[in-house]
Amino acid sequence: MRLIAAMSGGVDSAVAAARAVEAGHDVTGVHLALSRNPKSYRSGARGCCSIEDAGDARRAADAIGIPFFVWDMSDEFADEVVDDFIAEYTAGRTPNPCLRCNEKIKFAAVLDRAVALGFDGVVTGHYARLVTTAGAAGEVVELHRAVDHGKDQSYVLGVLTQDQLRRSVFPLGDDPKTLVREEAARRGLQVANKPDSHDICFIADGDNAGWLADKLGPQPGPIVDETGAEVGAHDGAYAYTIGQRRGLRLGVPAEDGKPRFVLDIEPVTRTVTVGPREHLAVGSIEGIKPLWCAEPPTETLECTVQLRAHGDEHRATVAVDGDTVRVELFDPAMGIAPGQACVIYDGTRVVGSATIASTRRVVPA
Repeated sequence: MRLIAAMSGGVDSAVAAARAVEAGHDVTGVHLALSRNPKSYRSGARGCCSIEDAGDARRAADAIGIPFFVWDMSDEFADEVVDDFIAEYTAGRTPNPCLRCNEKIKFAAVLDRAVALGFDGVVTGHYARLVTTAGAAGEVVELHRAVDHGKDQSYVLGVLTQDQLRRSVFPLGDDPKTLVREEAARRGLQVANKPDSHDICFIADGDNAGWLADKLGPQPGPIVDETGAEVGAHDGAYAYTIGQRRGLRLGVPAEDGKPRFVLDIEPVTRTVTVGPREHLAVGSIEGIKPLWCAEPPTETLECTVQLRAHGDEHRATVAVDGDTVRVELFDPAMGIAPGQACVIYDGTRVVGSATIASTRRVVPA
């Protein structure tokens, strides 16, 4: 196949590109320029989209022996990821920008451009597996968890459709990260020991609340307990997320002396509600904007769901009603925030995903 290798400048995408070449594909390396001002993005050990990363990607492409280009997708990234991040926090929700980037940039905009240029698909360094099976209407490409569960990235790929999966190649899903680094060293790739990227690439210092404050300005409001009594104040509800414990600056301690957590965020009145940890327990979830890797479930599905990028799996039942996904958890999950993704699994297979619109808490006995 003719493939675009999405090269971030890290070890995983470099080895993925090298393996695609070794498998006989015609590969062209592409680095995505996502920032209108690249110097404002993370650099060094914590980078993923910086000028330094572009240089690392170019050197890796040279070592592999493939053509290399930089595609400017800064406008698409600003519109689809950065602006969405701001809008979601403004609305009192907690977004996942990496998942959004996969959906709208890496596997939509990039794939669309690649196909328009005559390429067959995109190869990336994501840790996930693709399995081709026979379906009622022909072959189906299933998305599965990686063998290395510690590096598994199927959660952030749960937004991919069947058409996108058919044009995707994930060469690393069967191997642990240690083996990938060893292979990179054998291939003479300078990124072999480059640390993994962390956090959000467009927030250079990792201070999400400070970044949002710069963008949105002060929006003061009250912090109240579950009775409505004011126990503190804040400069912007956008600085908080469901389940947060630290940085609340409460002026009135809890009667039992225990820590309090953010239970609810009301953006219109700018009210943040806090309470005990046990009141974070969620028993059911309603999701919207579902995206299915293949066909959606037609009956209630007993499955597992993952509610955070690095969270645990939870046993659940899932029922689909049009564009609404209802999830009933077998055991309560703690601190689940609207705006996060609920990714649905049948064993290791990703069924699809939905955006969490609301939750119903478990009332303590």
